[in-house]
Amino acid sequence: MLLMLVNSMFHELLRTWFEWVEAWGYLGVFVLMAMESSIIPVPSEIVMPPAAFWASQGKMSFWGVVLAGTGGSYLGSVVSYALSAWVGEPLIQKYGRWIFLSPEKIKWAQDWMSRHGFFGIFLARLLPVVRHLISIPAGFLKMSLSRFSVATVLGAGLWCFVLSWLGQVVIGAHPELLQSPEDMVAVIKVKLHWIIAVSFVFFILYIFVNRPHKQSHDLS
Repeated sequence: MLLMLVNSMFHELLRTWFEWVEAWGYLGVFVLMAMESSIIPVPSEIVMPPAAFWASQGKMSFWGVVLAGTGGSYLGSVVSYALSAWVGEPLIQKYGRWIFLSPEKIKWAQDWMSRHGFFGIFLARLLPVVRHLISIPAGFLKMSLSRFSVATVLGAGLWCFVLSWLGQVVIGAHPELLQSPEDMVAVIKVKLHWIIAVSFVFFILYIFVNRPHKQSHDLS
């Protein structure tokens, strides 16, 4: 019964967010992607692809959608970065579970950030779950804001571009997906598996090339 209630609530949230994109245009994309890049679990797959499809229909421009998504992603990320830098690691570890951040998740993101630095931030923007968390350890580890910003904008920009391109290709061929947000998210995620796999290959190559020369990353 509880599971059915949760699924029903999530279904309504998906429909609400989906309607925001269509009704608010660029502002809807910006706001929802800002939420997506913070701790609020808005699926970017329900924001960028339909916006890009509507752009192909003349309601918006493709690059306008990408820029709005990238700008929103950066805002949400930098707010999380600033708050975690201000609050500090002890309080986040203690109270993070109240905002769906378990100590295990925070530790994982912290280790990722400590090991991989700038490139880790960039790659995290292309990976599920990690992209919602990575701003937090970057903040309390006091990574340079300029380095954090560049890595975030590059990674978020690439992610928004990929999702927008998929929106035009996938939804363009299957406009019926616009009638079911859940089905659209499922189809887009399947298509994203290949992109995520390629990202991991580049990441492994990066580690292999840099391992003999650099033992740790300078965060400043």
